[in-house]
Amino acid sequence: MNWIVSKKDISQSITKLEIRVNETARACKPGHHVIIQINPGAGKIPLVVSGIDKTRETIMLYVHKLGEQTVRLAAMNVGDELHSVEGPCGEPVEVKNVGTVVVAAGGVGISPLLPIAGAMKKAGNRVVTVIGARSKEYLILEKQIARVSDELIVMTDDGSAGKQGLVVEGILNVLRREKVNQVVTIGPAGMIKHSALVTRRFNIPQISILYSNRVDSEGLNGIYRISICKGSKYVCVDGTDFNAHYPDFDTMIERMKDRLVDDYSGNQVYQESILYL
Repeated sequence: MNWIVSKKDISQSITKLEIRVNETARACKPGHHVIIQINPGAGKIPLVVSGIDKTRETIMLYVHKLGEQTVRLAAMNVGDELHSVEGPCGEPVEVKNVGTVVVAAGGVGISPLLPIAGAMKKAGNRVVTVIGARSKEYLILEKQIARVSDELIVMTDDGSAGKQGLVVEGILNVLRREKVNQVVTIGPAGMIKHSALVTRRFNIPQISILYSNRVDSEGLNGIYRISICKGSKYVCVDGTDFNAHYPDFDTMIERMKDRLVDDYSGNQVYQESILYL
């Protein structure tokens, strides 16, 4: 049985759900996602696992109300049962002690950042976290992320919280001031693409966590296929983490253009981030 054990509205557009999923919770690791079906015949909703409690056998999900199915899911209450929760899907993020790690997320990528940052810290790394959003009202999980980070840097487009600017600028400032052994980025493809330009310039390994707002767990949806070294991989099956210096982000963005749910700050400002190289 899969049922909701706790619920909290984070904002008008985001609801946090804790769901008891028994075996799935025991198998989940940072980077995994699940696919939820509210009732038979309903559309399937892919959601990144943002928290795991193996003792309670629950997972934490942040539901962004972006369409009919996610609005219906967010409207469910404690005690309600879900028809199915498939997962864990994809591959977990590889976590090792490498030294200093910068983990960064923008927009809807902030929620799946929490377990990854926590796992990196638990592995013995120094963790510098950069999160960003359009404005203060779109920021979530600041306190929780700060607890698993050695340093938290907040960026907002309008300067209403933290420093004014983009996530890419926050990453670049850290790389300029100290030695970093690895960068992990989560969020819109545009942000990851331009952060990869920065890390390539500094010759620093970067893992890109790629998620899609609709996903086929069997990897049949070509929109979420990415080209890597003249081959193809599927975000939902082979990922979600990839070496950020290899994917063809331009083709991926073009495929997903009409389905991107949150481009964080818009493509225009990400074009400007190239100037920082």
